Amino acid sequence: MYTSFFGLNEKPFSITPDPRYLFMSERHGEALAHLVYGVTESGGFIQLTGEVGTGKTTLVRTLLLNRMPDNADVAVILNPQLSALEFLASICEELGVEGQDEPYKGQDEPYSSKALIDALNRHLLAAHAAGRRTILVVDEAQNLARDVLEQVRLLTNLETSKQKLLQIILIGQPELRELLARNDLRQLAQRITGRYHLEPLSRDETARYIEHRLKVAGALGEVFDSAGKREVYRLSEGVPRLVNVICDRALLGAYAKETRRVGKRLVRRAACEVRGGPAAGSLPGWLVPALGVAAVAVVGISTWLLADRIEPTGSDLEAVPAAAAASAVTQSTVASAGDAPSSPESGADTPRATETLSSPASDPEETLDDQLRLAGDITYLETAFGSLFELWGVPFDSDGTAACEQAADRGLACHRQRGSWSSLRQLDRPAILTLTDTRGTNHEIVLIALSGEVAELSIAGVRVTHPVRDVSELWFGEFQLLWQPAGPITLAPGMNDPGVRWLRQSLAEIDERYRADPVDSPLFDTTLESRVREFQRDHRIDVDGFAGGQTQIIINSLLAFDGTPRLLTARLARE
Repeated sequence: MYTSFFGLNEKPFSITPDPRYLFMSERHGEALAHLVYGVTESGGFIQLTGEVGTGKTTLVRTLLLNRMPDNADVAVILNPQLSALEFLASICEELGVEGQDEPYKGQDEPYSSKALIDALNRHLLAAHAAGRRTILVVDEAQNLARDVLEQVRLLTNLETSKQKLLQIILIGQPELRELLARNDLRQLAQRITGRYHLEPLSRDETARYIEHRLKVAGALGEVFDSAGKREVYRLSEGVPRLVNVICDRALLGAYAKETRRVGKRLVRRAACEVRGGPAAGSLPGWLVPALGVAAVAVVGISTWLLADRIEPTGSDLEAVPAAAAASAVTQSTVASAGDAPSSPESGADTPRATETLSSPASDPEETLDDQLRLAGDITYLETAFGSLFELWGVPFDSDGTAACEQAADRGLACHRQRGSWSSLRQLDRPAILTLTDTRGTNHEIVLIALSGEVAELSIAGVRVTHPVRDVSELWFGEFQLLWQPAGPITLAPGMNDPGVRWLRQSLAEIDERYRADPVDSPLFDTTLESRVREFQRDHRIDVDGFAGGQTQIIINSLLAFDGTPRLLTARLARE
């Protein structure tokens, strides 16, 4: 999504353990040295522990791919929640042990432990005679059961008079240290010849870690400023996985704001969205009790203000979605669900949206964040879809039926993606934006119109205007909208469908360069695929040759069909 915007070859902060991205901090260097020692020297056990997300699995992947001796055979157990017998069987399967009468398959009378150990011992002796080393790596070892740990200990008894035949590396969370400290496991603990506990990164290492991953991904310049990197460290406490998650979200937020520099404020917003609440450390400890008292007063005042602003009728605020749907019904003439439009988004079957949008005046002293907090729980998705359906002039039923199912019944389709303001302007449709207030609460609101740098929004049915920059502070790029397809939502190469005929004709009408003869053919052939790819390149969207929702919506926007509610042509209420 944001990679091309920042000039990257790939996403730099994926949480998958890719050895190419290993950042060799002082701690990670020492930990890898312990692992290398474990696979090159004879001994009993090597133990590596660390908090969740500190990079243990990445180190193991690096060891297996880049630092393993050529004469080593490795068995890796990733799921240690096994019985002792299953554990032995898994090791034999990993090493390709031969010589059993039949493999263990979990029968009613499973293969015996003695038979598996005898077969494993024969295999280890043969490997030793051939000059090969055999290594067992157990990840998430803190989950090993007591009887399995005892079986692990017994495996070290497989030895010659000079050395052990099986080297075992245990990788786990800090609970593994506590587990092996138990008195009943002291025999196992005494056989551990090397221990290392992996700590989180320091502040300076966190900054270098961020720069390292960006450079591996192809960044040519600095993306996070110094304050942004310090904030990442404060919020993640140097845990690499948390650094990745926060940085990834911050890059997405920067892309949505169309800024190529990530600072402290964007990082804090990203962490807030990731954690589903206020960023850690954002409030001083002494203020928390005071806020508890103040919250009671705020709730009462907010309820009174909200009632005055929303002015619901009937019993309470729960009537808002139903009222929006009822208003849509009374103000619209709707074609029946069975009357599918002959051309996408044509004015024949869809009523023309009102261009001049009426709106109550908003308090100039009230920020967007204030309004979201006042609206509170009623800025949920159902209310937003009620407002969006109203803009399309179709009824919305708040009876529990999914909004996208209702849209399909009315000849419409839902389209959801992450993007930027440029994406919204390109698609040119009213959209539901997911905003995150400064307390970390998500709100679904409707973006009704854009005029220059001013946006008109519907918050719980109330229309207000705000500068685009203020919306950007709370929006991380997630949106969804409605559109009217000509046929299948995705037109793919090889299809034979009337919608393909519409695609050919529409592309030819937009520009002769996209013309694919014959224009009236319903077959999606290779020539049409190349024209679709050319269209996608020209409009800076994913080039895949498929005419999906995004491609079809842009085509419809360029053809300027009447009757479709538009984001850029609707006039703001204050105009």
